[in-house]
Amino acid sequence: MMAEQFIQLTGFKELASALRELPQKVARNALRAAVNAGASEIKKQVRANAPVATGLLKKNIYQKQIREASGPYQQTFAVGVRQGRARNKDGSKKELPFYWRFMEFGTSKLPAAPFLRPAFEAKKEDAVKRIAEKLDERIQKYATELARK
Repeated sequence: MMAEQFIQLTGFKELASALRELPQKVARNALRAAVNAGASEIKKQVRANAPVATGLLKKNIYQKQIREASGPYQQTFAVGVRQGRARNKDGSKKELPFYWRFMEFGTSKLPAAPFLRPAFEAKKEDAVKRIAEKLDERIQKYATELARK
């Protein structure tokens, strides 16, 4: 069982309109950088919340763009813990913290000690602010470059 929580920003008609007036590549890159910056806020908090016994769990917290759910005017990023099978560069098996879900959700014998969900709740507003700041920064940069031409 995997809990998924999203920050979905809606009601930004002016922003959407402004992005559509930019060249598609500029809009996509600006939005991707902005959402990436917002996801970084949450990832930092997840790392801070993660329990440290061996350091394996903290080391395997990741952030990535979900390309299938992203486009020029919509970007989706995930923050989570690596799972499944992996190999080191030398071909040996890589140890992954499969146990993260037991800690996050608990078991019949282990109470839940969540670190992902509280990080999301604690940082979602900061992430939205960071997205807005980064988007403004990128659009201003493009406007400055355009004015020089």
